[in-house]
Formats: sequence, C-alpha cells, structure tokens
Amino acid sequence: MVHLVRLDPGPLSEETLAVLRVGKVVLLEPDERTEQRLDKHQISYKHLATGIEDGATLVVPRPPLEELVLVVDRLLGPGGCPWDQAQTHETLKKYLLEEAYEVLDAIDAGDDDTFREELGDLILQPIMHGQMKSLAGSFDTADLARGTVEKLIRRHPHVFGNVSVADADEVLKNWDKIKQTEKGETPRSILAGVPKGMASLLRAHEVSKRAARAGFEWPDIDAVFDKLREEEAEVKEALLSGDRAEIESEIGDLLFTVVNIARWAGVEPEEALRKMLNRFTARFMHMEQGTTKDLRSLTPDEWNSLWNHAKQAEA
Repeated sequence: MVHLVRLDPGPLSEETLAVLRVGKVVLLEPDERTEQRLDKHQISYKHLATGIEDGATLVVPRPPLEELVLVVDRLLGPGGCPWDQAQTHETLKKYLLEEAYEVLDAIDAGDDDTFREELGDLILQPIMHGQMKSLAGSFDTADLARGTVEKLIRRHPHVFGNVSVADADEVLKNWDKIKQTEKGETPRSILAGVPKGMASLLRAHEVSKRAARAGFEWPDIDAVFDKLREEEAEVKEALLSGDRAEIESEIGDLLFTVVNIARWAGVEPEEALRKMLNRFTARFMHMEQGTTKDLRSLTPDEWNSLWNHAKQAEA
C-alpha cells in the first residue's frame, strides 16, 4: 500500500513530518519548492520516474493556486490574521482598485518581475472575496472558477461548438446575444451589463461600443466630427447662459463625442488619457526642477521655455 500526502502551505507540522520520516518518500513530479521543504528537514526522497515501492509515501505537490486558497483560508480562519479577519467585502473594494491600477503601472513600466508581482497581488483579491463567502456558507473560489469556465465555453460556440464566425466583430455580436438570453429571462438591454460604478471614461467607451454594435452608429468619422463641432457650439451657448446644470450637461455631451472619435480611430480613450497624463506629469516635474523661481511668478514666455526644454529632455 502507498500512502498519499499533500503538503499544506507554511511550516510542515510535526504530524506530517512523522509520516514523512517513516519509509521511502517519493515525489509525484519534480517540484523545486517541495524539494526545498523536504531538504530543510533532511528528508530523503526520489522521483516517481524511478519507481515506487509498497509502503512508500507519495508526496503530491499542490498547484500554486490551490496553495494560495489554503493560505487565505488560514489567514481568515481560527488563529489567523486579525487584520484579514476584520475585513469585509466593502473594506476590500479600495484594494481591488488599487491593485488593478498597480498592474497598469507595471504594464507601462515593461518590467516582467514587477508585472508578475502585481498580477499576483491582484489575483489575491477575488480569492479573498471568494473564501470570505465560503466561510459565510455561500460560494467559494472553486465556484468562481467553475462558473467562469462554463461561461467561457457557453459564450464561445465558435470554439467549443459548431458556430462559424467571420471575424472578431461577429464574435462580439454573438457574445452580446448569448449574454442577453443565457439566464432564460426576457432579453435585457445591451447596455444593462455595463457597471455604473465603472470609471466614467471607460464606461463611456463601453456604452459607445455596445450601442454601435446594436446599429446606433454614424456613417463615418466625418459625421462624428460634425457632431463634435455641434457639441462645441452648444457648450459655448451654455457658458454664455451661465446655467451650471446646462453647462455640465453640454460638456458631458462633448466628452462623449470625443470618446466616439477615439472609438472610430481604434484608440482606447482611457489608455490615451492615462498616457497623456503620465507625459504631462513627467514634463511638469521636469519644469519644477528646471527653475529656482516660484512657479506662480513665471511669465508665459518662461513657462513656454521650460515646457519646450521638458519636451526635448523627454525625446
């Protein structure tokens, strides 16, 4: 008979060590972390490829994602971490956003080590939520993964079924149709799935794309620029009126039209604005360092000179 052992994350317990010290230890597959843990306790082992004897202990490495779930369970469970145990879904919302933005920064930096670390921090967030729900007797991380697998298969009939598609645009149209009807309810609005809590520029772009896929679209980009000029004139009229509500409304219309121009140009407006802000911030900080004068005392010509120097330094 062969004994099967799966090592839990963290220090090996005395009970586990007692089992491992009896008889031969065989690793199911090469695993550097498991080997290091066994080496630390001077436990000899061999790999399954060399065979396994009756009475041996077969050590099966846990997949890293499973280990992460177990670590979170340990933090949230009895004798775990007081800070983690005090968290709620509400208090964790800000960390989900913070980690997502740090992933974006890592992508821009082009540093794979930082990117890997920040993606790991981001993955932790849904696992925390899932395991908190598990403790409450609701769903868990496995349910999240299972539901996502089923959804991806269901919404990709051109991959997992017999549906044929001509291009990516048709894939998105099919996705919208499936999403509208998959819950067995009356088809919802194509815009119903756009989160209201989404950043406004991202939300505007998504609303614009979905409306266009449904057929609500200009004939060409020139028509969108005509709309831009129309909205610009209406903003000027609103400014002359002094009506704050009207000004806000018209500026919103103007911004949404710019988002549509970005969509027609194949540009993500959120990404374009974020990169522009990064450039502006770097240039402004360069200007701050390029003068000993109080910034508020600079003349327009001095500002222009500093700005041009900042642009040249960037190039």
